[in-house]
Amino acid sequence: MPEGMEKNTVLMNRYELGRTLGHGTFSKVYQARSLVSGENVAVKVIDKEKVLRVGAGMVDQIKREVAVMRLIRHPNVVQLHEVMASKTKIYFVMEHVSGGELFSRVLASGRLREEPVRRYFHQLIGAVDFCHSRGVYHRDLKPENLLVNDDGNLKVSDFGLSALRESRRPDGLLHTACGTPSYVAPEIISRKGYDGAMADVWSCGVILFVLLAGYLPFSDSNLMDMYKKISKGEYKSPSWFSLDVRKLLSRLLDPNPKTRITIDKIVEHPWFKIGYKPAAMAAQPHPHSSDTLKDHLHGCAIRSNGEDDEEQQPANAMKPASLNAFDIISLSHGFDLSGLFEMGQTTKRHNNVHELFVTGKPASAIVSKLEEIAETEHFKVRKQVDGMVTLQGSKEGRKGQLTIDAEIFEVAPSCYVVEVKKTAGDTLEYQTFCNKDLRPSLTDICWTSPSEEDLSSHQCRTCHR
Repeated sequence: MPEGMEKNTVLMNRYELGRTLGHGTFSKVYQARSLVSGENVAVKVIDKEKVLRVGAGMVDQIKREVAVMRLIRHPNVVQLHEVMASKTKIYFVMEHVSGGELFSRVLASGRLREEPVRRYFHQLIGAVDFCHSRGVYHRDLKPENLLVNDDGNLKVSDFGLSALRESRRPDGLLHTACGTPSYVAPEIISRKGYDGAMADVWSCGVILFVLLAGYLPFSDSNLMDMYKKISKGEYKSPSWFSLDVRKLLSRLLDPNPKTRITIDKIVEHPWFKIGYKPAAMAAQPHPHSSDTLKDHLHGCAIRSNGEDDEEQQPANAMKPASLNAFDIISLSHGFDLSGLFEMGQTTKRHNNVHELFVTGKPASAIVSKLEEIAETEHFKVRKQVDGMVTLQGSKEGRKGQLTIDAEIFEVAPSCYVVEVKKTAGDTLEYQTFCNKDLRPSLTDICWTSPSEEDLSSHQCRTCHR
């Protein structure tokens, strides 16, 4: 167990830890039980100090993993329930998949029969297709990262090496070489840039081969010789592969990503179509290009041992959103998960210019002040749920009407952070508005910059003007 943590430790009065399920360099995963629902879950415990020693790369990987897991809600993807944090640890509370790795089933039997493999492949392609539709590329698909639950359903896990669509360079391609050598696509090896979706399709082809054959299509004791085979697509199918499987594999393991089969065509392939039933999906909002990392993390509630009952408000009252664990942690300069809290500076995130302010005034006072500013500057005001206020300019600028979102977050009682960001219009007009109108008008409700210590302890300083 991590330092200071023993078996049957209770986290945040919510989860009782049990046996160790696995461990890595920076984390351990435990089976746990929810004290609220009695549900079995898996808790990934990350040592913050170890992560910080490694540097920004590891921090980015954790940011990416959480953002992606919050973004992907699919029956065949391991679900992240919530994120909790202490001063030294970060806790991911995830769906517990009791059946273990799919790879262990291959090892136990040597190879799997075609019918169960087809069912697993149906679920794998469905999950990967859904990820791609949400702008997520896994980049490390392999049997070890595919889990199986008690019902025999596949669950894709481990998004630590994944990439979001926004990570692409101006050429529209990803350039970070990553993945497991035996499963990596040839275009990644060439280091000339690659399409994340087509790279995932290649890995799915290798997985299909491994499940049916019991061994890798590309294997060599010399890594460079193996890469040569991968680059040329040189492999040999065993005699028990059916003709339709061979044809599908030849399209999946095409070394040219431009002619490689797409997921749309995989679904239409004769071998794949047998018994195929798309996963039943609950209605989900589609992410917009303006979504920030904070948006993806928004559902991860921070938990503490204190009371969390909320004072009842009128139905039409503006209710601020609560900052989650990763929003709070991001205020530490040594572990900046989002770059959101750069007070008094104008920054760009996902093409949105934004600023942040902090105040001790309640949400109603913040909204009133924003309405006052809007009226003076001829903005229309639209209140939304969860602490969002939208200000829309009444006149056309160089790039249309200037539109600004102000989102209010409650850090602690009497401590609120407000994110103000441009969502439409000209950036120069937005900056002028902030410098000449917004900041000067906010001084009378005691705006100030939060210190790292203040927010990590969930306290706001008294404002001295």
